[in-house]
Amino acid sequence: MRKTNRKLVIVGAGHVGSAVLNCALNFDLADEIAIIDIINKKAHGEALDSCHALPFPYNTNVNIHEGVEEDYKDADLIIIAAGPSIVPGENLDRLTLAARNVEVINDVMSKITKQTREAIVIMITNPLDITTYYAATSFGYPKDRLFGTGTTLETARLKQILASKYQIDPKDVHGYMLGEHGNSAFPAWSLTNIAGIGAEQLDEFFQSATPLDKEAIAPAVVNVAYDVLMSKGWTNSGIAMGACRLAKAVLWNERCIMPVSTVLEGEYGLSNVALSIPCIIGANGVERRLEMKLTEQEVEKLHNSANCIRAVLKSVNLIKE
Repeated sequence: MRKTNRKLVIVGAGHVGSAVLNCALNFDLADEIAIIDIINKKAHGEALDSCHALPFPYNTNVNIHEGVEEDYKDADLIIIAAGPSIVPGENLDRLTLAARNVEVINDVMSKITKQTREAIVIMITNPLDITTYYAATSFGYPKDRLFGTGTTLETARLKQILASKYQIDPKDVHGYMLGEHGNSAFPAWSLTNIAGIGAEQLDEFFQSATPLDKEAIAPAVVNVAYDVLMSKGWTNSGIAMGACRLAKAVLWNERCIMPVSTVLEGEYGLSNVALSIPCIIGANGVERRLEMKLTEQEVEKLHNSANCIRAVLKSVNLIKE
């Protein structure tokens, strides 16, 4: 059942935040949307521009406005897209943003926790697993009510690549990219199928110019992000859709299963790190982390991802192990 008077706060009015705003309006996610940015005029302009779309047919009359700190108090959902992103010419690794964006998240979470610990918080800010770990462990926020978009976007890219290869609807591709939102993400082939047909049988059932090369798929999924970045200067459309898909799952209590970044507590022998495994997403945020059966090689890749993330957590003094 639809909850009335749903309020969404978007933190960050840059390329990603503005795309989230547009997507949230298309999804009819909330009755009120507040957008907050360190540059007040930017938030004001994005809100005002979006208001001018409301008189057109099929748009819901949403209360869109520039937000202030007090807007967190009665928010149902907060999506954090604040902080700088990598740009063409920089080291093409999201982890290089850690020191800068840990400071950003410190400011944002300090303000949020003065007003609420009830809202569901979805993190987009990169490096995603670092900011998620920091936000989830350093401010006393309920652990399952805060999570990151994680490998939701990589999973969508994996589905699109396989769908293009076999010329089928990407919504019929099922599976996950797991681990880091970044260079060490990997496809869990043991969980991948198209309409129930496992990865080992795809070439048998679907026509393709070349056989499935599993070893080439993972780097293709990772590198396509940098293709987008180098071509247009930023990425925003896919991640906005992913964040709003998660937001809808929360607000409608869908209990859908998606790979999001959350602090692990022993799953696959891992703890003291945030990374993506499949989770049930509902009204309470991460309702359950699913420790699905993976192959030994996949578990090894998950541990490799964890080590990559931990190295950065150590470098910015978030863990000491």
